[in-house]
Amino acid sequence: MSARGRDPLSGRAAVAGIGATEFSKDSGRSELRLAVEAVRAALDDAGLTPGDVDGLVTFTMDTSPEITVAQACGMGDLSFFSRVHYGGGAACATVLQAALAVAAGVAEVVVCYRAFNERSGRRFGAGVQHREPSAEGAALGWALPFGLLTPASWVAMAAQRYLLRYGLTPEAFGHVAVVDRRYAATNPAAHFYGRPITLADHAASRWIVEPLRLLDCCQETDGGQALVVTSVERARDLPHPPAVVAAAAQGAGRGQEQMTSFYRDDLTGLPETGVVARRLWRTAGLGPGAIDVGILYDHFTPFVLMQLEEFGFCGRGEAADFVAEERLPLNTHGGQLGEAYLHGMNGIAEGVRQVRGTAVNQVPGASRVLVTAGTGVPTSGLVLTGDG
Repeated sequence: MSARGRDPLSGRAAVAGIGATEFSKDSGRSELRLAVEAVRAALDDAGLTPGDVDGLVTFTMDTSPEITVAQACGMGDLSFFSRVHYGGGAACATVLQAALAVAAGVAEVVVCYRAFNERSGRRFGAGVQHREPSAEGAALGWALPFGLLTPASWVAMAAQRYLLRYGLTPEAFGHVAVVDRRYAATNPAAHFYGRPITLADHAASRWIVEPLRLLDCCQETDGGQALVVTSVERARDLPHPPAVVAAAAQGAGRGQEQMTSFYRDDLTGLPETGVVARRLWRTAGLGPGAIDVGILYDHFTPFVLMQLEEFGFCGRGEAADFVAEERLPLNTHGGQLGEAYLHGMNGIAEGVRQVRGTAVNQVPGASRVLVTAGTGVPTSGLVLTGDG
């Protein structure tokens, strides 16, 4: 790990617009249509037009190519376009790449987007099916013959070890589900609007892969989300207060695989998240105590606990109590467990709303927000702050 200090990207770019489609279980339209709707909504929010855009960033998994989105939106020339790998781990990295392009003068207005019919179309929870041969697939091949075919089964291995190491029961994971669903219950955009749960509900939900129950697993969603990134100076002239990118980082740990890093010395942590955490704190000049809101990637509840520990909010094995005691507002939109599973992009939008002061579940005085991306894979994170 490099010993470099604060990087020069800090404070150079901001998220100036956010836009999304509705979140549903059956969108009834193409993934390209979802992407275009989200992009146009984000540009409207930023007070910009398609002609202002000269850069696009998305995920390698997205089915809507940058040039096709540009054509369908009515954009002109592009000077920057990029994609980030590793599923949900790419979420915050899309903003990182956009911010790098803006800071370097390669592009002036970059839109990050992600759109899919993940419920009515290809369902990621169905696991590995008909993969093309690849080195990444070879790593999965060590686990697949033993029945570890789905994301839930891969996470369950680490989750079981975590409980054993710290003498906990699956109720430890339930605290995350309860908090997320409580916020979702007051968020009209959330799928689980009006439907909070209790620890008893969590304990009564059916097993998916022990020790994970149904309410430990994120939902499957159709929808799109987009974000507009530009310079802080330009953002100041647009309709909403800038959500300044105080720090952005990517990280992969030693012995990293995609969801199956089972040959590490310890399965009870997330080293890739540790890489991101160290970089974010150093660049932002902040620490856990300075964060007002945490938007932590919650595809599965156990990895929320491990993230809290990797970022230093609490000691190892203490995160369940940290969540139960509500020491930090978490996933105030309801998270992917409660609002929608948009590969973490809707979490970034919530971070922007908290900084703007416009969130449905607004945390009073929130000006420093931590946002994380997918875990168990090479990942990324952001610290968003107010302007000044």
